[in-house]
Formats: sequence, structure tokens, C-alpha cells
Amino acid sequence: MGQILVTGGAGFIGSNFVHFVVEHTDHEITVLDKLTYAGNLESLKGLPSNRVRVVQGDIADGPVVEELVQSHDIVVHYAAESHNDNSLRDPRPFLDTNIIGTYTLIEAARKHNKRFHHISTDEVYGDLELDDPERFTESTPYNPSSPYSSTKAGSDLLVRAWVRSFGLQATISNCSNNYGPYQHVEKFIPRQITNILDGVRPKLYGGGLNVRDWIHANDHSSAVLAIVDRGRLGETYLIGADGERNNKDVVELILEHMGQSRDAYDHVVDRPGHDLRYAIDSTKLRTELGWRPEFSNFEVGIKDTIEWYRNNEQWWRPQKAQTEAKYKNQGQ
Repeated sequence: MGQILVTGGAGFIGSNFVHFVVEHTDHEITVLDKLTYAGNLESLKGLPSNRVRVVQGDIADGPVVEELVQSHDIVVHYAAESHNDNSLRDPRPFLDTNIIGTYTLIEAARKHNKRFHHISTDEVYGDLELDDPERFTESTPYNPSSPYSSTKAGSDLLVRAWVRSFGLQATISNCSNNYGPYQHVEKFIPRQITNILDGVRPKLYGGGLNVRDWIHANDHSSAVLAIVDRGRLGETYLIGADGERNNKDVVELILEHMGQSRDAYDHVVDRPGHDLRYAIDSTKLRTELGWRPEFSNFEVGIKDTIEWYRNNEQWWRPQKAQTEAKYKNQGQ
């Protein structure tokens, strides 16, 4: 049994990881979360108190981080400011959390010789043309296009530098777009689902031809656990489930599975710098560590996600009105 510190463990993919670890291992977990709007203690409700505890704090707070890292065996670093639209309006929190926060964590992990795993995104690689047959690999050059993706790229490079310069016992994973339970309703898939549940027509940026490579949060969690357990120190692993779909197809699929006409949505003006296509080649992860996704069929994963939001209105309802008011003010 190990002691795992999970930063950002009350957020979307972090909380899914906490649930997954509790269900599949005997590790004990401490969640360190700032509990901004994206963190939600309800996402950890029902987990055993003798195995999961929550500390509210900032990953850029040196004394808090120092004490927690020292008393744990492994740090799994999910905490990040991650909403592209927010980063375009106010980049500063992304620098504070993604750069300074990561620096604070890796310094503590280095000092106390702790195993460190850094969660990142495929957005650090920029985007691909829609008709490009290539996919991102571990050797793809970085080419971030937003304040969000550039700060995540910066945090990746910090981890790599600490591995090389200081011998940090670290691995990195870059994952494609996650979907599933406990995702804030500001995000693309849960916003569409909850709008339809509320009788509101979904909205789609531009023509909806931008392609994302979708992965269910459970599959991301199982991949991270495999890397923490068996990954080679100093290595980067790309996590993807071959889930490429354009945004138009995703909205139409959600509408269809919720009993609506596939064209029952509206177009809104595209956002600036909107990346065209992301696509992950996860061959290294699959061949080296033997990982396979459970939700290899995107439609099955979407049905599962729709049902979760249908059955858990008490979780998402409190955030819905404020989120939609914000989008309305932005004309979206």
C-alpha cells in the first residue's frame, strides 16, 4: 500500500482518478485542491474516509506542498487551469498554477526524492490539418497556440529539465480530450448534454469541423495508474483511445442518443485560434505497458456519460445557471 498525493483531485479527471484508485488498489490518497470553481467536493462524495482525505490548498504554496510531498510516496499532478476560453480572457492564473505551481511541486519532490507523475495535454503539440493523416507521438515538436497550452508546455519542459538536471523520478503523460462523469458543465460534452436535458438547443463553434481525439476519463485513469506502476522514469507516454470525432458529429450523436433530431443545434461565432485537429498515437503506452482502453467504442462511452448526467442532476445543477449566464454575456 502506498501513500499518493493527488493534486487537483477534486477536479474532473483528478476525481475520476481518485475513484479509480480506490476501486482498483489499496493505496491511500490525499487530495490537494484549491477548490476553485472547477473543483467540487461532491465529486469525491461517498469515498471511504479512511482512504481518502482532502486538503484545501494551492500548489504554489511552498510550505503546504513541502509538508504534503514529504509525507507521501507518490505525487500525481493533475492540478491545472485548463479552460482555453478562460486563458484567452485572463492568462495570469494559468501562469500562476501551471508554471509556478508545477515548479513548487517538483522542487519538493526533488528535495524529498519522491516519485512524481505529471499530467499534461496533447494541446502542447499545437494542431494538425484536418486532412493530415499523421497523429501526435512522443517525439512531435511542441507548438502550443493558447495561454493554456503554452503554460502546460512550459510545465512539461520544467519536469523534463528537473529529470535531467536533478534526477527527479518523474514520468509525463499527454492525453487527448477527456469526457465522462464529474466534468464541469462549461466543457463541450456536458454542456451539450445538460442543455438538452434543460430543453435548450446546443451551440456549436463555427462549422463544427474541428476534430478532437476523445477518451473516457476511466481510460485515462487506468493509463495513468499503469504509468505510475510500470512506466520508465524520465519517459513521456501519450494516452489516447482512437476516438477522433469532429465537434459536429459529437453534438449530433448526443442529440440522437437523447431522442432529438440530429440537426437541433445552433452555430455561434468560432473562438480565436481554435485548433483544427488533435490526434494521439498511443502505441508506446500500449506496447510497453500493455494498456488498453475499456471504452474503445466512443458511442458506448457517450451513452454511459449521458446516463451519468441524467442520473446525477444534483451534482451539476448548482453550476449550470452561473455557467450559462457567463456564456450568454459572451454571446455563446
